[in-house]
Amino acid sequence: MRSVYTSLFYASLPWVLARLLWRSRANPAYRHRIAERFGFYSGPPKPVDIWIHAVSVGEAEAAFSLIAALRRHARASILVTTTTPTGSARVRKVLGDTVEHVFLPYDLPDGVGRFLGHFSPRAAVIMETEIWPNLFTACRKRGVPLLIANARLSDRSARRYAWIRGTLRRLLAGVDIAAQTEADARRFVTIGADPATVTVTGNLKFDTEPDASVTAVGAALRRSLFQERPVWLAASTHRGEEKAVLEAFAGLRSRHPELLLVIAPRHPERFEEVARLAVEAGHRVARQTQAEGGVAGTFDVFLLDTLGDLMRFYVASDIAFVGGSLVDIGGHNVVEPALAETAIVFGPFTRNFQQICDDLERKGAAVRVRDTGELAAAVDRLVADEGRRGDMVQQALAFVRRNRGAAERHWRLLVRHLGDSFQAH
Repeated sequence: MRSVYTSLFYASLPWVLARLLWRSRANPAYRHRIAERFGFYSGPPKPVDIWIHAVSVGEAEAAFSLIAALRRHARASILVTTTTPTGSARVRKVLGDTVEHVFLPYDLPDGVGRFLGHFSPRAAVIMETEIWPNLFTACRKRGVPLLIANARLSDRSARRYAWIRGTLRRLLAGVDIAAQTEADARRFVTIGADPATVTVTGNLKFDTEPDASVTAVGAALRRSLFQERPVWLAASTHRGEEKAVLEAFAGLRSRHPELLLVIAPRHPERFEEVARLAVEAGHRVARQTQAEGGVAGTFDVFLLDTLGDLMRFYVASDIAFVGGSLVDIGGHNVVEPALAETAIVFGPFTRNFQQICDDLERKGAAVRVRDTGELAAAVDRLVADEGRRGDMVQQALAFVRRNRGAAERHWRLLVRHLGDSFQAH
């Protein structure tokens, strides 16, 4: 099975490269460091203690909590790999030169071999649900212990993986799996994981804590840029969601003329597209890359067209619609707006954070909507009812704090493999 997979991957390389170059038209960062995607890295080999792979921004945010725990307990050299340029930019912004950072190569034997030969990690941590046949096989052959951290698996993915259960059983043999929930743990077992290697550790994203400087900047944004207007943030939106948000916003303006809409598209290559949508809908638009001074009374839609600034805009907002949930993407991180003390709204598609969203909704700490009309109605009620917003914020914050501790549990799993080999603080 792996040989067939590898042959098909090699055959598809022209298409893979063409897609990479096509994406670079909207986001030039996709043209950068292409050699790394094939396992070619500059400089001499750089052996590291722990390698952590976080495919993009969401996984990187979870990895930061784990890295903080590692640094509390041991002095270890760390390599962080990503797949997307946005993930790379986030790692660089948060961690700087305190870690090694490169792109992970495509899952081809030669590239994977060069990568492992260059960095010789003593332990590997793969964030969430990245199962790569050639990479996992190469790690096992080299004796590199593997941990799938913050592991999650939806019902939909489990049904797809069931078709190759035999292959997955071999790939996951000896791989530790730190599942977010009991349901995730059960699903990993159904696709072939050994129950003895699956542990429920909770979600690393609960262990995130906003930096004090981020909170201060968010509060300053509210005072200066937004001039204390009520702010509705549509965060991490995908194609189809901005149209719904703009339609809902247009209906709200008559009841709440001071309401400001901030839109933060998930992917930077869509910034221009979303700006055009807002202008075509008849709104006055300001952009983060162009804004100077306040926007009160001049603009009613603000486009967050920079990377790495979402948390401070959560802090500056009264209400946050978390995107990827009104269209069938699966939703994005709802812990961040909870920590920012922002009232949370999300759509029906939340499988990526299913249990968290279900728990928040059940506790009255978030509002779930099904369509544009319900979105408008929910925002309308929350803008008008400051007391309701405050209750939701406190419930969500308490929920997050009750669920912390995943980073320490992940650390204990790593210690199983690494023992006393790291120099402890």
